[in-house]
Amino acid sequence: MEEDPDVLLDHDSSSGTSCAPEFRVLTVCTGNLYRSPLTECLLRKRLATVREAIHVGSAGTRAVPGTPMEAALVPVIVERCGDPSERVARRLTAGLVESADLVLGAAVEHREAAVRLAPVRALSRAFSLREFARLVRAEDGADVVDPVARFTALVAGAAARRGAAPAGMADDDVADPLGGGEEVVRECVRRIEESVERIAVAMGVD
Repeated sequence: MEEDPDVLLDHDSSSGTSCAPEFRVLTVCTGNLYRSPLTECLLRKRLATVREAIHVGSAGTRAVPGTPMEAALVPVIVERCGDPSERVARRLTAGLVESADLVLGAAVEHREAAVRLAPVRALSRAFSLREFARLVRAEDGADVVDPVARFTALVAGAAARRGAAPAGMADDDVADPLGGGEEVVRECVRRIEESVERIAVAMGVD
């Protein structure tokens, strides 16, 4: 049976089997060539201890399906997460948004794109990466051991806090580094790593 590309599945390459984790994180950028795959890679690595319960995937609002990862990103991924040779771009769809429990856009425009595709599902579950990292609080999941329940509580807390928090949209975007110099790339990586670390700390993972 052909796999539905709009459903997020967690694949165990060692056993050839697949399962559907209970909590799904979808990272989004424009081409799914740099920012969202890097966020996906870093989140997956930091949440490795709860991998069986949480899946991380990525997509792009204007992605051309099957396009290889941006060459400039390969050494960054290899250094932090391992071999990305089989990683190719996929397009953001309503199905992907509907199946996600948390959507993290590289910029506010990507969060808005997810909400347009699935407004009922995404309105309280879609954030820019930097926005979510700014709003997430470990105390929202205090004493919650189950990783799915904890992540769900963190998302609910961040969504509730969003209305009361000062707008910080200018700082909530991670700029597209494609075509930029070394400093632009370094700043992109730094901002993503910083945000991922805040999320991991809130999740209480080692």
